[in-house]
Amino acid sequence: MSDLFAPEGGWRVRILDLSAPAEDNVIEEISGFPTLMQANAFACRYVRDSVERCRVDARSPRAVLEAWRTWGEDAEVVDAAEAGWRSGPELEYFTENPAEPEACDWRALDPRRALDEPDA
Repeated sequence: MSDLFAPEGGWRVRILDLSAPAEDNVIEEISGFPTLMQANAFACRYVRDSVERCRVDARSPRAVLEAWRTWGEDAEVVDAAEAGWRSGPELEYFTENPAEPEACDWRALDPRRALDEPDA
């Protein structure tokens, strides 16, 4: 898939609550990402923010990962197959390296934000 062939309504990112009792853990789907690149970046930043919220009292990387797997939120790009961002390969890096604020700023990429902003 490419950005030229985005699904109708744009790309979607599915948010998964790892602490949820539901089988699929889906808490919401955010639609309207105009490009796969933006959807991937949003998913990555969203998970990075979730990992950082699990980093309290200078926990070890292993403790951060355990906390994230228990209480965190994951994200995946819907219908992007291999081109979609996945948290698995990034988690070790995320837990070992605290993030700068920009790396966690998923709100800047959220397509719902444009709906909330008044017209200029």
